Amino acid sequence: TSSVPVSSQTTPVEVPFDRVSKFVIIKNTSDALGADAPMKFGFSSLGVKGSNYILLLNEEEYEADFKVSRLYLLAGSSTQATASVSAGLTGIPASSLRDNWSGSSGVG
Repeated sequence: TSSVPVSSQTTPVEVPFDRVSKFVIIKNTSDALGADAPMKFGFSSLGVKGSNYILLLNEEEYEADFKVSRLYLLAGSSTQATASVSAGLTGIPASSLRDNWSGSSGVG
């Protein structure tokens, strides 16, 4: 998915996958010459609103091998960020992955 608007500092944008991912690539596509538009991403709504997230500044990208069924994006300031998310998906249905990133057990 590309050109995902990330404007809220309180309500994360959920990016669901229909299959479990093999890897994910998340990019803050906000122009580096424009206003600062930091963006947080994480694996649970609670985590990204709390302290379990990765912060991407304008035009920064993060790639890693994560086995997840969804990501959450949240604006890191009052300036809207724009995101691009790419994922390599396995043949495993997302429903087969137990949701252990909820944040309720101190994870995520």
